[in-house]
Amino acid sequence: MIGENIIYGINGPVVTIKGKTTLSMMEMVYVGNKRLIGEVIGLDSQKTTIQVYEDTVGLKPGEPVFGSGSQLCVTLGPGILSNIFDGIERPLPALEEQTGSFIGKGINVPVLNEEKKWNVKLLVKQGDELCGGQIYAETQETAIINHKIMLSPLLSGKIVWTCGDGEYTVKDIIAKLETEKGEIVDLTLCQKWPIRIPRPVKNRRTVSRPLVTGQRVLDTLFPVAKGGAAAIPGGFGTGKTMTQHQLAKWCDADIIVYVGCGERGNEMTQALMEFSELIDPKSGRPLTDRTVLIANTSNMPVAAREASIYTGITLAEYYRDMGYHTAIMADSTSRWAEALREISGRLEEMPADEGFPAYLPSRLSEFYERAGYMDTLSGSEGSVTIIGAVSPQGSDFSEPVTQNTKRFTRCFWALDKSLAYARHYPAINWNNSYSEYLGDLEMWYHDNAGADFMKCREEISSILYEENSLMEIVKLIGADVLPDDQKLTIEIARVIRVGFLQQNAFHKDDTYVPVKKQLKMMQVILHLYHKCQKIVALQVPISKILATGLFDKLVKIKYDVPNDKIEMLDDYITEIDTTLNSYLK
Repeated sequence: MIGENIIYGINGPVVTIKGKTTLSMMEMVYVGNKRLIGEVIGLDSQKTTIQVYEDTVGLKPGEPVFGSGSQLCVTLGPGILSNIFDGIERPLPALEEQTGSFIGKGINVPVLNEEKKWNVKLLVKQGDELCGGQIYAETQETAIINHKIMLSPLLSGKIVWTCGDGEYTVKDIIAKLETEKGEIVDLTLCQKWPIRIPRPVKNRRTVSRPLVTGQRVLDTLFPVAKGGAAAIPGGFGTGKTMTQHQLAKWCDADIIVYVGCGERGNEMTQALMEFSELIDPKSGRPLTDRTVLIANTSNMPVAAREASIYTGITLAEYYRDMGYHTAIMADSTSRWAEALREISGRLEEMPADEGFPAYLPSRLSEFYERAGYMDTLSGSEGSVTIIGAVSPQGSDFSEPVTQNTKRFTRCFWALDKSLAYARHYPAINWNNSYSEYLGDLEMWYHDNAGADFMKCREEISSILYEENSLMEIVKLIGADVLPDDQKLTIEIARVIRVGFLQQNAFHKDDTYVPVKKQLKMMQVILHLYHKCQKIVALQVPISKILATGLFDKLVKIKYDVPNDKIEMLDDYITEIDTTLNSYLK
C-alpha cells in the first residue's frame, strides 16, 4: 500500500477526497477502514473522485483511502473455469464460506485457489529467449481445457532458472526471467492484467467462419462470425436470457464467459444449475468444464455492474490468447448502461439522451471493438465473439442503448413480443433482424454445409419477405380474394415459420440442429414449394394440394428426423414427388 488520504464526501458509490493527493487516474484504491475496493475516476488539484465497487453504507468522512499503485486488474491463471465470480472477480463460493449468503464489506479472498496443486509441464529450459505472450508451461485446468501459462505481454527476456515438471500452486515460482534491463522476474502460474486495457495481439484477421449455434433462425438467416459481435434487443419476457442460455450451451466456442450484469438473481441461479447439469455434446463432460460465470445481480453494488463487463471481456481475451475460440454473453448491456447513468448523475455530469452520459457511445464501442479473430502473441489463432443482450424499456428500439449498439455490431437479432406471446421461440423477428456477415461467411457455408446453402437461404428469406407484404393485404381485405399462387406463398411461409424457424429447446433433436440438416430441411421445403408452383400454374386449386397433408407433415420434420439420420429427409422428397406428380399429368 502506498500513500494515505482522507475521505471528504460520500454520495452513494462516489467518494471524494479534498485537495491534492498522491493518487493517479484509474488507480485502484482501498477506501475506508474496511478497505473497500474502488477506482479513481476523476482527478484535479481541488479534489479526487473515486468510484467504489462495494456497498458504502456505514462509510464516514475522515476515514483513510489507500492507493495500490496499480490499475484495477483481474488475476489470470488456472482455476478460472467452472468458477463463479462477482463483477470485480471475487469468487462467490469463497465469499460464501466467509460471510454466508450475503457478501460482506472489504472481504479480501484470493481470486484463485492458492492451496490447490496443479500438475505443471514446463515448455522452456534455461537459456531460452521469451517474448511477451509466449507459452512457458501448461496444465490441465479441466478435463477438456489445457491451460497454457503465458508470459505477460509486457515482459520479454531470457529464462535463467526453471524448477522442472511437477505439482505447484498458482503462487509457486516455476521459472525466473532476466529482462533486457537485467532485472530478475519470478514466473508463476498466474498474472494480472488491467480490465480496461485490451490484451495485445499480433494481428487482427478478417472473419471468415461462423459461430455455429445449432439455432436455425441464426445459422441460416442471421449468422454471426467467430470474432464478430451481435446484439439481442428485446423487451421484458421476449426471451433474451433464454436465447443466450441456448447459445452458451450449444455454440461451437471452446470457452463460454457468461456475464449476468444487473439481472435477477434467480436467472443466474438457473444458469448455474443448468450449466452444471448439461453435458457438453463435444466432450461428454459437464458444460461448466468450459464455462465461467460472472454474476453481478441487480441487488449488488451498482458500480461493480459497470466493471463486470470489462472483467468478462478480459477473461475471454486471456483464453483467446491461448488459442481458444471464446464467446462472451453479456446479459444485459442495458443494465450496464443504467449503472453508467446512475454514476454519471451522482457526478453531476451533463446528461445526454434519456439521461445517459454523453460518453455512452464511446464506452459501448470500447467494449464491442474488443471482439475479433486474432493471430495471438503465442503464435496461434483465437477469437472473441461478443453477444450482448439489450433491454429497451417497452420494447422501444429507438432508445439510446439499442441505437448505439447497432452502430458497433454487424448482427442484430430483434426479439419480438408478439412472437414470444404466441409461443414462437426463438422469438427473433425475421423482418427486423439482419446480419452483415453473410458475404464474409459465404465460402464457409459453400465448403462445409453445401454448395446451394446461400441460394436456399436467399429464397427462404424472399418467401418470408413476400409473406409479410401479403399479410398487409390480408388484414385489409381477407385471404379469400388472393390468387392461388399468393395463397401458396402464405402456406409455404407458414411451414418455414413453424417447421423451420420455430425451435423447441426441450426436444432432444430440435434443441440443436447441425448446419447440414438445416440445409436439407430447406431443400425439402423448397422442393415442395417449386412442385406446388408448377401445379398451381396448371389451374389446380390450392385447396386440393393442401388436402394431401404434405404441408402439415413438413412442419413436423424437425421432430420426426433425428440429427444422426439426415438421410431420412430424402424420403420426404420422394413422397412429395409421388403424391404430387399425378397433378402434373
